[in-house]
Amino acid sequence: MKIGVVSDTHGNLRTTRLAVERLAAHDVEAVLHCGDIVSSEVIPYFAEWPTHFVFGNCDHNAAELRATIQDAGQFCHEQFGELELGGRRIGLLHGHDSARFRECVESDEYDLVCYGHTHVADSRQSGRTLVLNPGALHRAIPHTFAVVDLADMSVDWITLPRDS
Repeated sequence: MKIGVVSDTHGNLRTTRLAVERLAAHDVEAVLHCGDIVSSEVIPYFAEWPTHFVFGNCDHNAAELRATIQDAGQFCHEQFGELELGGRRIGLLHGHDSARFRECVESDEYDLVCYGHTHVADSRQSGRTLVLNPGALHRAIPHTFAVVDLADMSVDWITLPRDS
C-alpha cells in the first residue's frame, strides 16, 4: 500500500492542487496531512482518497476545519492520530509539541511517525520507527511531499516545480 504524506499547506491552493495531481500519478491509496491546513478550502482537494488530518499550531480555526473534514467524509484526528494502514502502525502529528513528538518517536510503538512543522523534508530511522517529515507545500524551498510504500517502508520524495 502506498500513502501520500503532506504537510503545512497553509491554505496555499495552488501548491496543494499541484501536489494532489502528483499524488494521483503515484497511485496512493490514502493521504496523511501533518497539520497547518489553515484554510478549509484545502480539504476538498483530497476527496479522491481517505485522508487523515491533524491540526498544527497555525490551525486557529479548528472548529471550522473539523466540520469541513467531517462533512467531506474524511478523518480528523485533532492533535494526534494513531492509525493502522497496510499492516503498519502509524503516529500522525504536527510536531510543534516537542515533548509529545519525542514521546511518540521514542515509544517504539510505531512503524512510521509522520510530522510537519519545520517545513524541511527529512526521514530517519529511530529504532524500529521511520520518522518522516514530508516538507511543506507553503513557505518552503522547494515545496515537497512524500509517498511511502508501506510494504517495504521506502520513501519517494516529490518536489514541485520551483515556480509553484
